[in-house]
Amino acid sequence: MTKKKTTDDRPYRLGVGVMLINDKYRVFVGRRNDMAGDHWQMPQGGIDEGEKPRAAALREMKEEIGTDKAEILAESRDWFAYDLPPDLGRTAWKGRYRGQKQKWFAARFTGKDSDIDLETEHPEFEAWQWIAPADLPRLIVPFKRQLYIDVMEEFRALLRA
Repeated sequence: MTKKKTTDDRPYRLGVGVMLINDKYRVFVGRRNDMAGDHWQMPQGGIDEGEKPRAAALREMKEEIGTDKAEILAESRDWFAYDLPPDLGRTAWKGRYRGQKQKWFAARFTGKDSDIDLETEHPEFEAWQWIAPADLPRLIVPFKRQLYIDVMEEFRALLRA
């Protein structure tokens, strides 16, 4: 798990993330619809009570991008954590959590681009694209950047053609 130095004693929210990889070894990112600026991220979200991380990953992908057409290739060895910036930490998740601790999955996209539909029940993204993995760190919000670098390192072997 990525270690954070902090005096915040609030717990981390348990979550999952999905690095969805297409047949050209590009990674899916969606532009968030709830943050000012040009902030992109991979599908991710919380784990429901009693839910296994793998099931949560596929559910979150379906909820956020309208499809679960994917084959899980790998699961991260460890959990990765990030802390929210103070201003966001007071409002996100009603201020109960200091950030998230996530289990990440690499998955091969088995559908067609037309299967991706951001008009879900609770839309989180306003646009999407396939990008080169090396572009991830510059597109992600700064407070999640190191986590994304760590996830890319974990799944490095799966990102090569």
